[in-house]
Amino acid sequence: MDYSFHTPVMLKETIDSLDCNPGGIYLDGTIGGGGHAYHILTKTAPDGILIGIDADDDALTESQRRLDQFGNRKILVKGNFADIGEILDDLNIKEVDGILFDLGVSSHQLETAERGFSFSLDAPLDMRMDRRQKLSAYDLINTLSDKKLERIIKKYGEEVMAGRVVRAISGKRAIAPIKTTKELAAIIVKALPPQLKRKRTHPATKTFQALRIAVNDELSNLYRAINDGIDVLKKGGRFSIISFHSLEDRIVKNLFRSWEKGCICPPDFPVCACKRKPKLKVLTRKPVMPSNAEIDSNPRARSARLRTTMRV
Repeated sequence: MDYSFHTPVMLKETIDSLDCNPGGIYLDGTIGGGGHAYHILTKTAPDGILIGIDADDDALTESQRRLDQFGNRKILVKGNFADIGEILDDLNIKEVDGILFDLGVSSHQLETAERGFSFSLDAPLDMRMDRRQKLSAYDLINTLSDKKLERIIKKYGEEVMAGRVVRAISGKRAIAPIKTTKELAAIIVKALPPQLKRKRTHPATKTFQALRIAVNDELSNLYRAINDGIDVLKKGGRFSIISFHSLEDRIVKNLFRSWEKGCICPPDFPVCACKRKPKLKVLTRKPVMPSNAEIDSNPRARSARLRTTMRV
């Protein structure tokens, strides 16, 4: 199969984790190029339904092309997975048999220069998943105070030298706006000590990650999407999430475990006061990781982590 748009990560492991059944209704909240969705529709033949959501028009166009053979068994929606409840209400669907979120940036997005996601391609600073959105990486880099920009880079990029990066950015933007990905990457490289430039990952990786997360409000949207997704999942339904960095994985792990436990009262409470019932059973105590063979063939899979839970 042609995966030029995006190669789906841990394809077999992910499809197996969802335990797809014919006739079921499955939701792919980040459909991307439709790689996982294609196999969900294949497994749920002849009458299973796949609802695919994405904020990216390019992704929806590619998914429409790839999934065309499945006719009206697929429903594609432009939107954010944080609005999963409202999207299903609009479709008059009350519950689903399985949910998948793949939180990675697609190969297409990284390799399309004008999207501004990659420091290896020279392009305007953008990073918007939904290009109708006004806020871009250019706005953050050139308008935020030093303090706010440092907080974003430190929190979302886990960049320990965020202060040095921001001081370098501040000095440059005082002279003229920083407009392109290459320009920003060069500023970051120059700001960091030489030993960091010899590491496997590019010195700008953490800062670019932080900007992308902030531009798209990714972590807040993920938190909301998981909580609302749990509420529309049938009893026995599976919920699988592929994350690509520790901030995402931590949210997934902690929310899954919290809803498995149910009660959030302090340990010294003699009787539960919150009345919060368990909703999940976690099926992956440790995340599933890609094989060495997959990493060799698709290096971008290296940081992927798959976690799965089941509604009870």
